Amino acid sequence: MDWGTDLWDQYDGIDKHTQSGLDLVDRYVKFVRERTEIEQNYAKQLRNLSKKYLKRGSKEEQECGFTNHQSFQDIVNELNDYAGQRELIAENMMTGICVELTKYLQDLKQERKTYLADAKKAQQNLEISFKQLENTKRRFAKEWGEAEKATQQAEKIENDTNAMKADVEKVKQHAHVKTHTAEECRNDYAAQLQKYNKEQNTFYYTEIPQLFNKLQDMDERRIRCLAEGYSQFAEVEKKVLPIITKCLDGISMAGRNTNGKQDSLRFIEQHKSGFERPAEVDFEDYSQGIKPASSDANLNQPKILLGNQTPLYTHTHSTPLCSPLTPEGPILDFSHLPPEQRKKRLQSKIDDITKELQKELDQSEALEKMRGVYERNPQMGDPASLEPQITQTSQNVGRLRGQLTKYELWLAEAFRGDDSTNTGTVSITSVCVSPGSSQGTVSITSVCVCVSPGSSQGTVSITEGEQLSVMENDKGDGWMRVLRANGDEGYIPSSYVKF
Repeated sequence: MDWGTDLWDQYDGIDKHTQSGLDLVDRYVKFVRERTEIEQNYAKQLRNLSKKYLKRGSKEEQECGFTNHQSFQDIVNELNDYAGQRELIAENMMTGICVELTKYLQDLKQERKTYLADAKKAQQNLEISFKQLENTKRRFAKEWGEAEKATQQAEKIENDTNAMKADVEKVKQHAHVKTHTAEECRNDYAAQLQKYNKEQNTFYYTEIPQLFNKLQDMDERRIRCLAEGYSQFAEVEKKVLPIITKCLDGISMAGRNTNGKQDSLRFIEQHKSGFERPAEVDFEDYSQGIKPASSDANLNQPKILLGNQTPLYTHTHSTPLCSPLTPEGPILDFSHLPPEQRKKRLQSKIDDITKELQKELDQSEALEKMRGVYERNPQMGDPASLEPQITQTSQNVGRLRGQLTKYELWLAEAFRGDDSTNTGTVSITSVCVSPGSSQGTVSITSVCVCVSPGSSQGTVSITEGEQLSVMENDKGDGWMRVLRANGDEGYIPSSYVKF
């Protein structure tokens, strides 16, 4: 069954049906476009939500290590990735459905317009042919009537005995002419009728069936394309479902990774001070003549903080040692921190410096190899061009080794529990030595910061105005030996000494 055979007389119905199909495509495109707008707005809101709750604090805050905090950040990140998939759904729907169907719809409209126009033109041609048939038919009827009338008149005059022969011949001639004209009109009418019947047969059995079948084929193609658009509406989302599922699995994993016991241990690790609990307070028997304790006796009582009170550590400690500014900033011994926290910070600095030192050593080794290649093959490069880099790298290595030695000494001191860190000892801002001398007797010229670094040879505790001997260190590690009059030995940064 097809439209050309079964719907040969339903031009208006086919016109309306095919227009309704095109309208449906247009409506579906609008539907998908609105869906993409919803997806885009949804994705935008999800991204704004993720951005709002994504932590943007200091590096320490972002890497605090608490599982419940980190899991929440993981959820926020997964939600941001999920939003990206919603954007991808919107983009693929727009390009794969809306754009393609809109382009196809324009082609269908033009194709339908052409077929309907051809059908109308064929109908108009048939109507023109029918009008011509009607005209020849009417002319034939008219001429035949006049011919019959002329023949009857000629017969009447011929039967009239009183009629003159000339009149009889005249009317006979007139009837003959009319009859001949009527015969010609009859022949024209017959020919036009034959032509019209042929055109009508072509119209109803060839032209219209072909055009209506083309419209049927066009409509079926439209439906198949629309069906693909319907399926694609789901397939677009199915394609990203694995990634969406992965995002959701990541959120579930964040829940499973949250560990209260681990967070508690982490909190202990971050805030454990390492101080001993205060000893019991001795009984002071005033009845036995014991003098009242000074107000300083209470300085070492434990401080338990509530709310937003500023922490006051119960140990007596001096200001942290500051070395001169380096390109990376001042070097601190972190002695202002509780013992456990100080160890962690010192170890962290040692690890960072060790990594940086290794990079510089690798760079130095590479430069030395390159210089050797240049020296053996001058055409490859000038060895002298590498000297600035080699010098700079050497200086960086020396600086980093000096820093590493300082932090290692401070860390050893922290683990040894050196009493000198709790006695209020002082170090010096600058030491003046006699010009041209590499060693000599010096005196402290100013006091700024505290605590000489510990060393395997001992720590020198000094007071303002005390005489010291300062000597160069054979190790060349950025430190100078300091000798007291009683033979005690220690080290101070060579950058503190001015000759």
